[in-house]
Amino acid sequence: MAIIILAIPGIAVRYHLQGWLDPFQFLLSLYFAINLVICYWEICLYFRRDYIEARARYWRNHWNETGRSPAVEFLTTRVPLRQSLSPTVWADVWAAYSMYDSAYADRNTYGFNIDIGNGFVTPIPTIALYVAYAAGVMPAIAAGIIGAMLFWQWVYASSLYLVSFFVGQKRTLVKARDFYVFIVGPNSVWVLIPIVGLYVSIRLILTGDYSVLGIE
Repeated sequence: MAIIILAIPGIAVRYHLQGWLDPFQFLLSLYFAINLVICYWEICLYFRRDYIEARARYWRNHWNETGRSPAVEFLTTRVPLRQSLSPTVWADVWAAYSMYDSAYADRNTYGFNIDIGNGFVTPIPTIALYVAYAAGVMPAIAAGIIGAMLFWQWVYASSLYLVSFFVGQKRTLVKARDFYVFIVGPNSVWVLIPIVGLYVSIRLILTGDYSVLGIE
């Protein structure tokens, strides 16, 4: 729901100004909205890191005792509206996910630190591009340069994270179904959509206008 609420204004503004929707702007608006939600989770990861380490032990015991996937258990839990912004609630995302990648219960790992870096660094450029793609309020070349830097780091960091499962032999510790559903699937979004974003950014730089996004 939060993703839809965050994405709708940019898509609506674009439609109001241009009278039609552009597939690139629509897709990237959704992606920016997802990233802003994830950034909040990643900030919670940093500030609730002690809780996550302790909570990971709870999920491990729960999994061993019940055989039920912590990720499924968490995703099917109803969150009261009054707790929708609770850092402790969303920190539990990482505790549950740490059953598939223990990096998120260990503050010394690449996975932990690359994600808190994304949480603190990318919200401002994400919002800037969200607005620029909707209304063309920033010089196209500037938006292209910001986008090229932002999208490239998502492609590189997420690709390296996936590679780490094979180099570090963590892949062998995760069931095949869980690996593809909870690790490859979500992280592929952070590789494939930023590749589209890189294409858009390069076009913005080369043409000097927003024609790639259908803005005259």
